[in-house]
Amino acid sequence: MSDFGAPPVIPTELQQYNSYVEDPKWQRKFSIIWAAGIAVAVLLALPSVLLALRRGRLFRSWLVGVSENPSKRNYAPAAGDIAEDVVPKKAKRRVCGLLETVWSATFWSLPGIELDLGQMVVIAAYLALVIICITMNAPLLSNPNRAGFMALAQFPVVFLFGTKNSILSLLLGPGHGYEKLNYIHRWAGRGIFIGATVHGSLWINNHIVYGLPIIGQQKETSGVAAYGVLCGLILTSFRPVRRFFYQSFFIIHVLGYVAFFITICYHTIYASPWIFPPLAFYGFDMLLRMFRYRIKDATLVPVDNNMTLIHVHNCDDGWVAGQHVRLRVFISGRFFESHPLTIVNAPPSSSCVPSNTLTLAARVRGDWTRAINQYASKEQERLALTLAAENEKGETAPDGALVQVMIDGPYGGCGVDLGEYESVLLVAGGSGATFTLGLLDDIVARCVKHGRRKGEKTRRIEFAWCIRSYGCIRWFAPMLMEIAHTVAGSSLDLHVSIFVTCLCNPEEVPPIPNSDVVVTRPSVTALLRDLVTPPSSAPETSRSQPQTKKADPDAQSIDSASSEDADAEKAVPSASARLNWVGVGGGVAVCAAGPESLTREAQNAAARIGMTRGVELGGIALHTELFAI
Repeated sequence: MSDFGAPPVIPTELQQYNSYVEDPKWQRKFSIIWAAGIAVAVLLALPSVLLALRRGRLFRSWLVGVSENPSKRNYAPAAGDIAEDVVPKKAKRRVCGLLETVWSATFWSLPGIELDLGQMVVIAAYLALVIICITMNAPLLSNPNRAGFMALAQFPVVFLFGTKNSILSLLLGPGHGYEKLNYIHRWAGRGIFIGATVHGSLWINNHIVYGLPIIGQQKETSGVAAYGVLCGLILTSFRPVRRFFYQSFFIIHVLGYVAFFITICYHTIYASPWIFPPLAFYGFDMLLRMFRYRIKDATLVPVDNNMTLIHVHNCDDGWVAGQHVRLRVFISGRFFESHPLTIVNAPPSSSCVPSNTLTLAARVRGDWTRAINQYASKEQERLALTLAAENEKGETAPDGALVQVMIDGPYGGCGVDLGEYESVLLVAGGSGATFTLGLLDDIVARCVKHGRRKGEKTRRIEFAWCIRSYGCIRWFAPMLMEIAHTVAGSSLDLHVSIFVTCLCNPEEVPPIPNSDVVVTRPSVTALLRDLVTPPSSAPETSRSQPQTKKADPDAQSIDSASSEDADAEKAVPSASARLNWVGVGGGVAVCAAGPESLTREAQNAAARIGMTRGVELGGIALHTELFAI
């Protein structure tokens, strides 16, 4: 047999594109790049993670969840005056202040967008990476497989940032729960939709051009079915659907991704390797939930027709201030529903309130919270009538209704350690006070009750709460008064500002020490500026009596236009004039919770102050909790 030598080599420009060889390479490049981005984020978060580990905030609720610890049930009163103030380490704060000043530029937020500037940069970089990997050196018009391969490569991203018990929440430290990472989950799902749309539309176009049937063969039929399921998932995940039809959204989401995985595996054999990581992430989430589920006795206390306090008994440890749990109440017709509620109090070992319970607050906003409030009110009335008819000793009826609840968590938390900052501004709107109250309870206990054992630097706290009527103050008045009495006589300056946007029932104002009640819409910018401005730069406002200035008819809601900020600033008492000013340079922490308008204003105010005076103040840190789905 004659030897004709080596076969001829086809020039590169004439070689046929082999998508099954080239496209997986781009999948690997994409995976390496986003994994490297996560590694950089973990390295940047390492200092805060180490600080949380040193202060015992990192693993406190990660594995075990809410627990019962009889050894921590003895409530210890406040220790009294602190002998010596802790002086902030100026050199360290200057370095931190410079870094936080640069980072404060990422706080900016625009109306109607639930993303700040930093999050928008992350999303833009992610989508740019997806588009580059889809289009780079790929003949999409003749062979659009690359887009399909890239849609598969995003499966791990969607589940890594979508599960409630993600390993990233631990690696990134406190304040990076699933609710803070979920925006990447949503946009990664849209990235899958982009890849699937490009892949499917171009293949359909090719079938039309060459006269091939679109539906008939298993590959084409299963591909169309998978794309249909994906469209259903995307359309039902938009914010209006999530907000107004959450239960339907949740059911469709769970059943939809199962159907999508099945149909995509029928569509292509190359999908299987990319399904195993999501299953591992989801399985890890379910495993941790099994260790964190608790069934407890609880008391439902209807404060009024708009608020129900839920005291979960025998819960002494396992959470930190600012975290939330998912609650399921076993009452008729509602035991299938689970909703997130923020824990109002800090753990008993670090709380100013003498209690061995975990307290939640459910404001009446929908069918579930209304059903709980009505059940508690009716049950309380029934018990009162029963005792009045059967009890001859004249015993009073129990305060609230006893039920059983299931809690899952805790999750989330504050990403800012308030003890590292000299000045603290806590701003809340409506039921957002559940978040800021827990933080206030914790930091006051750390500074006063425990005598700054871990070097807490906090000296000034401004607690601002915006509500619609005076009656809402009763929701948390007992806790606020307990905290205020704890602070009395100590070196910690605490002031409470309550802003009421409706003139009704002024007699409902409780006597909370060192507090002001004003009838106006608050300006977060004015509150923050007064907090960091020396008293010589701002006129002092008397606070001997609660202020009842007439509200502007257009300022009846915290969602009012920002054009009223100038009028609001005139009605806001000067925080710096009220507090014992000791200089600047110890850093400022801002925490805001409530509706989007309030949190967005807090973000922009912190960004503005941080960029102009951040280094002088020793840096400014921000954490916001948006009370929306």
